[in-house]
Amino acid sequence: MSSSTSGSTLQVCRECGGGAPIDVHFCPQCTKILSLGRHGDYFAFLGLPRKLNLDTADLERRFRDLSRQFHPDYFYNAAPAERRASLERSSYLNDAYRTLKDPIGRIEYLLKIEGLTGGASEREGSSRATVPPSLLEEVFALNEELDEIRGQRASGAPRDQIAARLERARRPIERKREEHERDVKALAVKWDAEGDRAILEALRDRILERNYISNLLDGIERELSA
Repeated sequence: MSSSTSGSTLQVCRECGGGAPIDVHFCPQCTKILSLGRHGDYFAFLGLPRKLNLDTADLERRFRDLSRQFHPDYFYNAAPAERRASLERSSYLNDAYRTLKDPIGRIEYLLKIEGLTGGASEREGSSRATVPPSLLEEVFALNEELDEIRGQRASGAPRDQIAARLERARRPIERKREEHERDVKALAVKWDAEGDRAILEALRDRILERNYISNLLDGIERELSA
């Protein structure tokens, strides 16, 4: 299992030249705020383990505490390097909190730092371009249904009739999404308990499938609003 911090890796204080663990925000020697420079990851930055089921109240508390410590108002009269460091850490903190408070964002970030996924655009592209094998049957059935619905619309079928058919087409996809949500939650619990890389690989596959399912549901919504 991956370590939650990188305590053996040091960052260097630009003020006094002292060393500090990577997840420390203020120099232990001179107490100055450290420039962002080298740092760990969102989990380490907030002092959290690399877990997928986090105590959201604890996450909120850590975010608020660090927000106060980094607030630029406290560094208004400080040296330019300290003011810059406070802005850098505040910005990074906001990104970390926004990512980790969302359960799916948390999984995607963990996959990224564990080297099991690319950026958001890559994930979206792969989820659109390639049908996951586990969804082939649903995708084939849905595409056939949508083709027939478009034909009905072109022939002037009543709007409520088309809407009712689209709602029926949505139901199996919604059930598939609910099934994936359960799988993702179970795998997250298993990762926290075991930390096995194979679990992360299974999570990666489920997230890609989940993204594809979301695309299918978006397609149905577009048909409903057409």
